[in-house]
Amino acid sequence: MLKKSLKKISEYRSEMRTERMKVPVVFHVQDTLLPNEATLAQLESVASNNGIFDHIAAMADVHSKPGRKNATGTTVASESCILPQLNDSDPACGMRLVRTNLNESNTTPEELHRLFEALVPVVPTKAYIGTYLPFRVVVDICRRGIAPLIDHLGIRTKYEAENSLDRGNFFPEAPSRQDILNILPPLFLFFAQFRSGILGAAGNHFLDLMKVTGIEDETTATKLGVKNGDYLFMVHCGSGILGQYTMYMYTAKKREHLSTAILMNIGRFFWSTPFKKTVRSIAAKIRSSDFGRKEPLITFDGNGEDGRLYMAARQACSNFAHANRAVITHNVSKTIKRVLGRDPECELLYDMPHILVSQEEHAGKKVWVHRNGTSRAYGPARMQDHPIFHETGEPAFIPTSMSTEAYLCVGQDGNDSSFFSCNHGAGKSATKTEDVTPENKTELDRKLETKGVRLYNGRSSKVIEQDSSHYKRADDVIASVKENGIVKPVARMQPISVIMY
Repeated sequence: MLKKSLKKISEYRSEMRTERMKVPVVFHVQDTLLPNEATLAQLESVASNNGIFDHIAAMADVHSKPGRKNATGTTVASESCILPQLNDSDPACGMRLVRTNLNESNTTPEELHRLFEALVPVVPTKAYIGTYLPFRVVVDICRRGIAPLIDHLGIRTKYEAENSLDRGNFFPEAPSRQDILNILPPLFLFFAQFRSGILGAAGNHFLDLMKVTGIEDETTATKLGVKNGDYLFMVHCGSGILGQYTMYMYTAKKREHLSTAILMNIGRFFWSTPFKKTVRSIAAKIRSSDFGRKEPLITFDGNGEDGRLYMAARQACSNFAHANRAVITHNVSKTIKRVLGRDPECELLYDMPHILVSQEEHAGKKVWVHRNGTSRAYGPARMQDHPIFHETGEPAFIPTSMSTEAYLCVGQDGNDSSFFSCNHGAGKSATKTEDVTPENKTELDRKLETKGVRLYNGRSSKVIEQDSSHYKRADDVIASVKENGIVKPVARMQPISVIMY
């Protein structure tokens, strides 16, 4: 029993270290939120690898997923090597929160119902074709981030670049068009033309309309432009097919589905790239690991060609993930104008990835930080270049379930133990947390109705697994981030209308 190796540091923090482990795992949670044995075993395995810096930070939503080497809800740093298996296969999957001029006093429930019925086909969850983008625009997004998309679609969302991580471009300096074609197979980019503006059917990707129901910090809320009764849209999705196919080339997660394998191999076969030798070497690593089943973890040299190629591919796909969320916001805005006859005046509060690999300075050293289901949450001192966040700290969002409160928070300066990271949600619970657990879609709809929430689409048989009874309690999760000084809650938000597969 690995739980016997846990040492209590404080009421809201514990540490695990065994003889196998090179570094400890620090759990930023109270005892009731500690994970099960399967997750502890997964973390022990990761911590047994060489090159990991200081410790592994595990957050309130930490839990294992099938086919993954690392638990969701963790931040792992390494000094010289990049560890691709630590992160999920969706670069820059994340969430964004969008302010509007809609609120409970100027928009009726009937209008919201009409709006979301119109949004279901406009913001698809599972579709072959979303919003079409020309090939040149896709390539330009990959190399320059959000700017070419704004120009191409005429996006009017305010602060689209300003309130995004790295101003909407994950490359420090934009590579050339040819550089993109050298790091991503053109076939993958061709598919991406048809795959923007799609939420995706994986997991709990969603579009939520949130109503602000309580202000926890009036001063910070005012600076962020949030007040009681406001309606805000929250979007959760990632890089789609472009990121999926690309990361399967670089990450030994699990053996890919046959159809994916065929398309991947076709893409690689007809790909003319000067990095062919490195790509083959990476493929050999993946095969020798038996698609991630063997230990230790695969490593890329942070200063070598394999590491540079991997990071460039991630950054290009991350740019597309951000663009995907921007397209959805744009399409929501257009639909509001068409259905309700008014301009919602959308403003991006923040776009926040929670699948991220970046080089940062921690404890006086430059390290590679792997955030897997955790978002960056810098305090004010690390946000000096932003006109608002240098006073508030970096925004972070913690949704809990499709029917329970979400929290808008901001990062704190003393959050170094988590590498300035915050959990991206409540996380699945090992046991049911409520007396009423729906067993089918009808029961789920009935339960949501009692909470004032309406689910749209919801075609998947697994959507009932997104019920609040399957998630950790919001109060416990928020208590853990507050007591550990990770983030400061600013506002509570209640979901009203939800699009999910």
